[in-house]
Amino acid sequence: MAEEKSNTRFTVREASAAGDSITIIALGGQLDAHTAPEFERFLEDVVRDDGKRKLVLDFHGLEYISSAGLGVLMGLIEEVRAAGGDMKLAALPEKIFHVLDLLGFPMVFQIFPTVAEAEVAFKSKSV
Repeated sequence: MAEEKSNTRFTVREASAAGDSITIIALGGQLDAHTAPEFERFLEDVVRDDGKRKLVLDFHGLEYISSAGLGVLMGLIEEVRAAGGDMKLAALPEKIFHVLDLLGFPMVFQIFPTVAEAEVAFKSKSV
């Protein structure tokens, strides 16, 4: 299991129970050029080392995301999908949703108002 990563500005942790088929990843603080490498390493551990393929990223605690953070998401989504999985985004603060919407992220990622709705979407599909 990937270890919780945090510094004074950014936190990322696996919030799902052990053994769940859907992995919830909770984000908090500011995801920027300084914290994006930490986020990338965490996601790589979850996907490559732990073999998790059904990911829900919980944005409710995230205050800010830069292009570096967005790049981490775009850089890993194809790998996850090629392995038969998917990455869904949930509980985005309005200002973060607005940025993602302007950049076309809803064309690439399914975005849900709550983590629970993202989990239901996984459970209602084979992916």
